[in-house]
Amino acid sequence: MSFPWLLETDSKSLRSVNGSRRNSGSSLVSSSSASSNLSHLEEDSWILWGRIVNEWEDVWKKKEKQLKELVRKGIPHHFRAIVWQLLCNAQNLPIKEQYSELLKMTSPCEKLIRRDIARTYPEHEFFKEKDSLGQEVLFNVMKAYSLVDREVGYCQGSAFIVGLLLMQMPEEEAFCVFVKLMQDYRLRELFKPSMAELGLCMYQFECMIQEQLPELHVHFQAQSFHTSMYASSWFLTIFLTSFPLPVATRIFDIFMCEGLEIVFRVGMAILQMNQAELMQLDMEGMLQHFQKVIPHQLDSGPDKVIQAAYQVKYNAKKMKKLEKEYTTIKTKEMEEQVEIKRLRTENRLLKQRIDTLEKESASLADRLIQGQVTRAQEAEENYLVKRELATVKQHNEETSALLEQAQNTIRQLQQQQPFAKGNPRYSEEFILQLERELVQARLKEAESQCALKEMQDKILDMEKRNASLPDENNVVRLQEELIGVKLREAEALTGLKELRQQVRDLEEHWQRHLARTAGRWKDSPRKNAASELQDELMSVRLREAEAQAELREIRQRMLELETQNQIHSNQLRRAELEARNLQERLQVLTNQNKTLHAELQETKRKQAEIECKNKEEVMAVRLREADNIATMAELQQQISELEIQKEEGKVQGQLNNTDSSQYIRDLKDQIADLKHEIRCLRGQRGLPGQASFDGIHIVNHYGGDNESYQSSDEDGVKLSPQLTSHQVRGRITLHPNLEDSESEGDEEGDALRLSVSSNGSHKTTTV
Repeated sequence: MSFPWLLETDSKSLRSVNGSRRNSGSSLVSSSSASSNLSHLEEDSWILWGRIVNEWEDVWKKKEKQLKELVRKGIPHHFRAIVWQLLCNAQNLPIKEQYSELLKMTSPCEKLIRRDIARTYPEHEFFKEKDSLGQEVLFNVMKAYSLVDREVGYCQGSAFIVGLLLMQMPEEEAFCVFVKLMQDYRLRELFKPSMAELGLCMYQFECMIQEQLPELHVHFQAQSFHTSMYASSWFLTIFLTSFPLPVATRIFDIFMCEGLEIVFRVGMAILQMNQAELMQLDMEGMLQHFQKVIPHQLDSGPDKVIQAAYQVKYNAKKMKKLEKEYTTIKTKEMEEQVEIKRLRTENRLLKQRIDTLEKESASLADRLIQGQVTRAQEAEENYLVKRELATVKQHNEETSALLEQAQNTIRQLQQQQPFAKGNPRYSEEFILQLERELVQARLKEAESQCALKEMQDKILDMEKRNASLPDENNVVRLQEELIGVKLREAEALTGLKELRQQVRDLEEHWQRHLARTAGRWKDSPRKNAASELQDELMSVRLREAEAQAELREIRQRMLELETQNQIHSNQLRRAELEARNLQERLQVLTNQNKTLHAELQETKRKQAEIECKNKEEVMAVRLREADNIATMAELQQQISELEIQKEEGKVQGQLNNTDSSQYIRDLKDQIADLKHEIRCLRGQRGLPGQASFDGIHIVNHYGGDNESYQSSDEDGVKLSPQLTSHQVRGRITLHPNLEDSESEGDEEGDALRLSVSSNGSHKTTTV
């Protein structure tokens, strides 16, 4: 059975089922035929989906459109698990092998997952009981994903999707499918903490409503019924929390095949089907309608809403354009938020600066007031001291005048004394009186001197206190502030005098007015009206005086504020100058620090290079020492082997003829020459064992197959007994191994090959 034939059979069986449903009420025979057709349809559907699953790759590549049509009509329950895995390509994920290891780890979202498990499908048998198998596997899958994707972690709506997967397949496979859904179906962007993708979906869906259902969109706007109030759960849970589970499962089949497009289509179809009812409801009524009425409308089955969904206009290019518009809007919003944040920060800093300046201003005002009070007290004390000093000076002058007068009187009396000898009684009394006056005068003079000294002490004390006052800058600043205060005081006094003069004028006018209006009740009504106008005029003048007084006060306050502003500006200018100086100093110190840091880094680098070179030199020396030791050991071994060969040559020389003995002697001479060369090389290089021999090859040609010439490093010389019964005729040659010499370099000596040959056989020994 070929696949196209199965598709044709399936479509024919569906048409037959539709026809049987239309004629089901006609007779019992038609009903029985419809049931038989339905059973045949189910059997054909099972065979069809079995073939699709077995030949999935070919079907998906060649018959993708027909496969989508079959998915829209519904996937059989028993094939749903494997088809979902095939649709999202989750059957061979490597992360499946890590699932058991993830369950052993601890997730920071475990408490949240435990809390929300009881709220996931609370009416379903698989998840209804507490601590049941369904709740446990749901917890395992959500925990494992929160460890795999730590940025998303856990989001409440994702548990419903995982619960639906667990109803269809084991937990490991459900975990793999959920991972693919999050990665390839935009769900991960929906469940991120920022939920930017959800905002994009809401914007696109609202634009579709505005274009296709403008009246409903206007009604939503009038009722402040935002799209996120009813549609956010549609995108987050793919209708699993909004529609009955069979309907949501059918929609999920299409979602696995086509992605989020089906959510937009079904959402628009639901709004089109309920537009008339929604237009009559307010916001609360619409919420109740979405939560209670719409789910009951779909109890009959999903075919109607799915058919309506594919009648909705959906333009992928326009959705891409809306996505770009939304991205632009969000970018502008982010820029505005950044700007607002920056302005708020600047505002906060300015407020802090204003508070600081106000505190400084208050402190300066307190200091100014305190300085003014202190100076007023000092001025008052100086004035009192000056008055006392003037009084003392006047008293001193009076006393001095009296004293001068008394001295003149005394001189006059002394001149008259010769004439007064005839009346001594009168002159003595007069003298006593004068003495008393003189004593009083001297007492007053002493008191004046004491008072003068006290005044001088007070003056010195005041000069010391004046010297201890603040420095010249503060004094200058306080003088400037004092001048400003005096100017304001003078202006205020001038304004007060003007106001007093105005008040006096108004009082005079008022008195004259009262005098004129004393007999007003006797006058005519015209005069009374004139009096009333004069009263009003006086009232207006009084109000004008009050307004002028208020204006004077405002001007006075303005002058005070300007003075404070000038003082604060001067302080701010000085503070900014000091801050600039500090910044320049900080810049200089920073440059010095950078220079020193660069020098330190360069010094560290040079030190590291020196240490590395020292280590390399030490390692090279050690390697040379090891090579020398090894070379010396090899040479010693070669010497021992040559000595063994020498002993063998001696024995062989006794058995061979005179020619062979001559060759042996030549060999000895060559060995001696080699030893001499070794000693020379040692003397030249200064290192023992620097030259070495790779080996000596001894080739022995002699007659007979069973006779042998053996040499060993451990056993010494071993002669075969058969050598005594054969005449050995051969030759011994010594060949340097030049190839090894060229390859080994100067550190290796030339290798020797000693060959002994005779008629019929050959033996070579290498040392």
